[in-house]
Amino acid sequence: MGHREDLLDGAMRCLLEKGFARTTARDIVKESGTNLASIGYHYGSKDALLAQAYVALVERLGDDFEAEGGEFDGAPGSLERFGEVWTNIIGTMRAPGSVWRLSMEILTMGDRMPEVRDHLARAQREAARGLIAMLMGGREEDIPDDELATLGKFYTTLMTGLIAQWTFDPKTAPTAEELTEGLRRVLAGAGGAGIRTPRPPVTPA
Repeated sequence: MGHREDLLDGAMRCLLEKGFARTTARDIVKESGTNLASIGYHYGSKDALLAQAYVALVERLGDDFEAEGGEFDGAPGSLERFGEVWTNIIGTMRAPGSVWRLSMEILTMGDRMPEVRDHLARAQREAARGLIAMLMGGREEDIPDDELATLGKFYTTLMTGLIAQWTFDPKTAPTAEELTEGLRRVLAGAGGAGIRTPRPPVTPA
């Protein structure tokens, strides 16, 4: 590996051990076996490197969000699919030393790390596409802006709330079954409408 990859791996290890605020540039250099100049050359700043390291850690969890065997049992847009996806996501929050605790650090200290906060805010918007595709079906690249601004924000708000509750008090944090039942009751109160009619498949031009 080159210095760029070494720095990223070293920064990931530092984040898991120390978090954002306590990780210094010298910590990353020591962990990665590189030098201080490499951080600026490859990433621009320590905070930009830490932000990319966090995104890389979360991306490693992506496979855990997917259905075992590649296919969910529930139809796109159904309550069953909703429950399946959130069961997988919450499973990553149950794991000891979950990386999601780092999200809470950003929420509470974001004003002290604006470069990290801004980078992760952009990454969150893109991650919303993945959530929509998983829950509603279709391809990420076909998701229109209005869905990103509505469904995407709904799902990322749910995700942020879950991360907060699982970080603060895992014993009382909601399960996927409770979330699904809560959504079912909301829909029943709204007249029993479905979550959304799945989009028809897009035929490539």
